[in-house]
Amino acid sequence: MSLSAAAEEDSAPEIHLPSDIDWKMLDKSKFFFLGAALFSGVSATLYPVVVLKTRQQVSQTQVSRMAFSILRHEGIRGLYRGFGTSLMGTVPARALYMTALEVTKSSVGTATIRLGIPEPTAAVIANAAAGVSAAMAAQFVWTPIDVVSQRLMVQGCTGNSNSPSLTLCKYSGGIDAFRKILYADGFRGLYRGFGLSILTYAPSNAVWWASYSMAQRLVWGGYGCYFCKKEKDSSSSASFRPDSKTVVAVQGVSAAMAGGISAVITMPLDTIKTRLQVLDGMENGNRPPTVGQTVRNLVKEGGWAACYRGLGPRWASMSMSATTMITTYEFLKRLSAKNQDHFTCC
Repeated sequence: MSLSAAAEEDSAPEIHLPSDIDWKMLDKSKFFFLGAALFSGVSATLYPVVVLKTRQQVSQTQVSRMAFSILRHEGIRGLYRGFGTSLMGTVPARALYMTALEVTKSSVGTATIRLGIPEPTAAVIANAAAGVSAAMAAQFVWTPIDVVSQRLMVQGCTGNSNSPSLTLCKYSGGIDAFRKILYADGFRGLYRGFGLSILTYAPSNAVWWASYSMAQRLVWGGYGCYFCKKEKDSSSSASFRPDSKTVVAVQGVSAAMAGGISAVITMPLDTIKTRLQVLDGMENGNRPPTVGQTVRNLVKEGGWAACYRGLGPRWASMSMSATTMITTYEFLKRLSAKNQDHFTCC
């Protein structure tokens, strides 16, 4: 659906944005090939922040001290533990994610508008539904990759006296970790935390995409008001066509706002999910911890505030990732459009 819309009041500015590109307008082969390359680069850039967030969720070390310790004892490679495994899962998971996202957004958007729902509300509903379906589709591939890569991330990281022990297994790489987890726990071990992953990422994506849609309209509205005040003494009409740099800037700011909101809302679920995936067992046995045991141990370690451990790195990671992802994603869609000339900014 197009974000272009005239404001309801006659005095409000009319914002002419480039047409949105839906699923039917994309060259699919170019979309997936370029998407794999672009998002692999994004993942490599943001991966160290994910490592710091994951380690902080299973220990009580401050982020700055943890980063210094990793660099001192493990070097820059320590900030990329499990990256190879993560990258292998990024390509198929992103392909599933983008397919489900675009198909759902296009279908739900068209259906809601046919029902007579106003375009701004329809956009929020379509984006939220698309976020849920995309997250659920991607998790079937991503959860096993997440389990393996997180085990590698926390290898060598020490816990504390009140928490369950970290994994005692030593892995020589992603394939070795995959084989040992499969041997010890079967496929259930690779899908540990799958339910919580769905409960974390489905609402997180729904909140993010809905917030992104609303944030964009809010930012564009503010920009339009500023433009009107600037031009009120001139003879030009209250109408403008932003250039490509302005469009990218607004998308980036809107994505950062949406990422911050989503990170705060879903942080406790992410902390519980991470600990379920990287802790081998309780102090009194080798059984994997349950959700209830994980929550009780978190509260025992630091009260309910422990559920927000790692919020700083996660907030930064999600905001940076959202900004980078959405600008990359919109750029990818423009590159993959079948008719390039039709979608250029005026």
